[in-house]
Amino acid sequence: MKEHIGEHYTAVLPVVGSVHVDTIYTTWLVMAIVLALLAWVGHSYRRPRVGKTQTIFEGVIEYIADLVHGSLGKSGEPFVPFFIALFIFLFALNQFGIFPFKLLGLPIGGSPTADLNTTVPYALLIFVMIQVVAIRKRGLGHYKHLLQPFPILLPINLIDEAIRPVTLAARLFFNIFVGELLFIVVASVIVQGVMIGPFNLSLAAAIVPFFIQFFNFFVGTIQAFIFTLLGVVYLSLATADEH
Repeated sequence: MKEHIGEHYTAVLPVVGSVHVDTIYTTWLVMAIVLALLAWVGHSYRRPRVGKTQTIFEGVIEYIADLVHGSLGKSGEPFVPFFIALFIFLFALNQFGIFPFKLLGLPIGGSPTADLNTTVPYALLIFVMIQVVAIRKRGLGHYKHLLQPFPILLPINLIDEAIRPVTLAARLFFNIFVGELLFIVVASVIVQGVMIGPFNLSLAAAIVPFFIQFFNFFVGTIQAFIFTLLGVVYLSLATADEH
């Protein structure tokens, strides 16, 4: 087994320059899988019986819809499909690292969210959407909050505003990247046949990847929810009525 941490397959495209093609290919593959899965779930509604898959998806959709409505009120209705799609897609991207495609020499694999080239655009998408929605609602008067409670705090408020997409991107990236890093380290110990005296560390560590994958699944789910939740909260703060 050989995998270099943080290494990506790259290609040089006109205008854009160097890109991580493995991240792009994997993202498109996950998107195709998610669309196929949703189409399959939608097709299942033609049957008279309600299955477990339908129940799970409806529970996720209703929970996020309630979250958006609870934070934004009736004005949040247009954003419900966006945040549902955001959570489902991020969840799938986070979990895709379980498949060892890169170890087979394929130009795909790993979680795309373990690459800043994925998390940064998503964070910027949330940030730009919030600015557009807030300006459409209040005009340029939306930025009056940067001068509150005192105009002298403008630099601090600007930093607070600008750091939100940074923290969104960094939180998602580091949590997913560290989970994959831990798996690679343990897998390396297993294949290297490490002995500590008479104790076979590699054999003892053989069961650890199962726990790591369960841990990564849990972290990936939580991080997809946190990213979605913070997006809803930031949007609600930007569009809340002034009192």
